[in-house]
Amino acid sequence: MPDIVVMFFILGLTAGILRSDLAIPKATYETLSLLLMLTIGLKGGMVLHGNLSWTLLPEMATVMLLGALIPLTLYPVLKHLIKLSTANSASIAAHYGSVSAGTFAVALAYAESQQLQVGAEVTLYLVMLELPAIIVALLLYRRFGEHSDRQSTLSLKHLWHETLTNKSVILLVGGVIIGMMYGTQQGSQVTSLLTNSFKVVLALFLLEMGLTAAQTLRPVPWHHWRLASFALLTPIALGCVGVGVGTLLGLELGSVVILASLVASASYIAAPAAIKAAIPDADIGLAMLSSLGLTFPFNVIIGIGLYHQLALFIY
Repeated sequence: MPDIVVMFFILGLTAGILRSDLAIPKATYETLSLLLMLTIGLKGGMVLHGNLSWTLLPEMATVMLLGALIPLTLYPVLKHLIKLSTANSASIAAHYGSVSAGTFAVALAYAESQQLQVGAEVTLYLVMLELPAIIVALLLYRRFGEHSDRQSTLSLKHLWHETLTNKSVILLVGGVIIGMMYGTQQGSQVTSLLTNSFKVVLALFLLEMGLTAAQTLRPVPWHHWRLASFALLTPIALGCVGVGVGTLLGLELGSVVILASLVASASYIAAPAAIKAAIPDADIGLAMLSSLGLTFPFNVIIGIGLYHQLALFIY
């Protein structure tokens, strides 16, 4: 059977498709999102406590390079095969080069439930993949889009600010730093409450994600069949790349699965906020349709287990 947290996503998706009046209050969703980001950061930081080493630099550099190469690879596909505009091609390339913290949380819960060995540094992958992808996508937009150099410069400055000060990044990085400082014992009066309730928060968060995903699919976007095909096939291709890179880096099996899940994911929280400001003529609805409406459900329900089986085959 699927992990129980996945069933909450399926419940929300089903309720949304059936047009149920089930709804999570916006304030509650915001609170769940903040708790989830902070807890992910804390869990990663506590594992890194006393284990941070310069030997991680080549691994982090490789992950950052991967984050930069994904939008470079996807942009021409979106532009010439999917037939999107320059702005939308750059926007969606940024979303897929960036990462989904929700997918990471599900992959982490999956690894724990499967008792897979996970490296201490996996939380850092979130930050390492986020920034390069968005910056590269904006540079592509600046190179091929029709706009003035002044607008591009302002957009780039705004993008750095939006990306580096995004609440998800602040909470993730802040959580990692706090976790590294205090470890699992010191400050346990606070951290244990958050880490022990991780799956409960994740389950409720996924319930809302299911409802939101259903909204992006109503009505069924048949006229975007090219984009829909892209959103379902791209995670498989990128997941294979993630498994290959993780295996070449010699990561633990659980780390390979998490890296593959992240590489195969698409952002629906940080990237939309940054891209909306940096590429104003991009249709964020298209990005949300592909990333949240199709890729996220695929990864949560099928993809993560698929990447695990692929990793087992290669490992």
